[in-house]
Amino acid sequence: MSDPTRTARRTVLAAGASALAGGALTACGSSDDAPKSKAEGGSSSSPQNAGSPAVAAPASSSAPKAKALLKAADVPVGGGTVLKDEKLVVTQPSAGSFRCFTAVCTHQGCVVNKVAAGTIDCPCHGSKFNVADGAVAHGPATKPLAEKKITVSPAGDISLA
Repeated sequence: MSDPTRTARRTVLAAGASALAGGALTACGSSDDAPKSKAEGGSSSSPQNAGSPAVAAPASSSAPKAKALLKAADVPVGGGTVLKDEKLVVTQPSAGSFRCFTAVCTHQGCVVNKVAAGTIDCPCHGSKFNVADGAVAHGPATKPLAEKKITVSPAGDISLA
């Protein structure tokens, strides 16, 4: 048997949660996004995707720009630069081609410490990764470094995308 008090409480809680979610979605939209009544040229049916989460609008030109990690000039061709605080390594395998990888070694989680002779090197157990694609060049690591998306501005600033 179901307890009528519990059922009523669940109904009230569900209705409250629904109202809060609906209010949050409405607050994110503009008045142009609101469904129109039949008199305003809209339909009387419920809006499409009413239960879907709001989708963020594209960033406007006034949106804050991503913080630059470093300057392209600071990354040697054929090598790279380790950013220890960010746990990233940015490489330039060939002139003007930049790549970014996590600096966390896939073997046991140590942070790589240098880029030399075309490899990203881990000091803990000797794993080495290719500067062009993060692939394992020498074990004990068996998985490549995860790549991160970056952008290079016309001014030469490298930022996470």
